[in-house]
Amino acid sequence: METIGVLSLQGSFAEHLQALKKIKNIKSMPVKTVAELDAVDRLILPGGESTTMSKILNITGLAAEIRRRILAGMPVWGTCAGLILLAKELDVGLPHLAVMDMQVRRNAYGSQLDSFTVQKLIPKISSSPLNMVFIRAPQIVSINGTTEVLAEYDGKIVAAQQNRMLATTFHPELTDDLDVYNYFLKL
Repeated sequence: METIGVLSLQGSFAEHLQALKKIKNIKSMPVKTVAELDAVDRLILPGGESTTMSKILNITGLAAEIRRRILAGMPVWGTCAGLILLAKELDVGLPHLAVMDMQVRRNAYGSQLDSFTVQKLIPKISSSPLNMVFIRAPQIVSINGTTEVLAEYDGKIVAAQQNRMLATTFHPELTDDLDVYNYFLKL
């Protein structure tokens, strides 16, 4: 049985852990230490405050170990702030994991007050439209190398994949839909 870890330093980690409880035949756990990271087969980097998350990752030594595990092939999924941490190129000088071939702009849709939800079909992930919740969402400005666009909304990339790395600018953990989780579990 696979163990899915959710980085639990800051952000919407509790919501991801709740969603994972609804999926059969997996085990999930919070990840706050290198020892806990060593116990998981996959990792979700949640939404939250990317600057705070990045600082905590570097202070705890988790950043280098997460990066090493991803580069060794561990499947990872970044939602919103987690996506920012994965990006190789950012619009700001934030220390991050820099593992996924994409350029990202933070807070591309405005402030917390500009949050919104849309429904969108992502054929590779689900046969029915997904509810996408955008909260101070980043934008994937461009992709490079083997990274592929999975979905766009209003001309902007909102989901991408590179090998076993998945990135969504929206928050599936804030909906009842488990399709993105099930897709991640197949990577």
